[in-house]
Amino acid sequence: MRESVQAEVLMNFLVSEELSFRIPVELRYERDDPYAVRMTFHLPGDAPVTWAFSRDLLAGGVTGPTGDGDVRIAPTGRGRRADLGIRLQVGRESACFVVGAVPVVTFLDRTDRLVPLGREQEYGDCEGDLDSALSGILAEAEENAG
Repeated sequence: MRESVQAEVLMNFLVSEELSFRIPVELRYERDDPYAVRMTFHLPGDAPVTWAFSRDLLAGGVTGPTGDGDVRIAPTGRGRRADLGIRLQVGRESACFVVGAVPVVTFLDRTDRLVPLGREQEYGDCEGDLDSALSGILAEAEENAG
């Protein structure tokens, strides 16, 4: 049985009001991490950069503004031809992208067939992942304190 869903889309990277260019972006969703979507941006001349965030955030951004932190997504138009605006922020620096809604909705539909929205807790080991992450943080803190 399939364990992941991938898609490559072209996004417009908005450098300024006058300058933008298209870049390939890989969308990836894995059954073992059922709450997250990963976007890997392939910027010319730079190493690929991957952002992970909630699949619910991406799905919500198709119909209305979502996100109040480092990732914000909102439709930029109306109807079936709407685009999605994606803003990623680290500190005071941000990057803005625009992508057609249709390929994103198609990708989300494929993720829903792999792990239905609202049933993520039936897949993956979120508690085990959290326990492992907390153990790693505590071990590092003890190591740094000593």
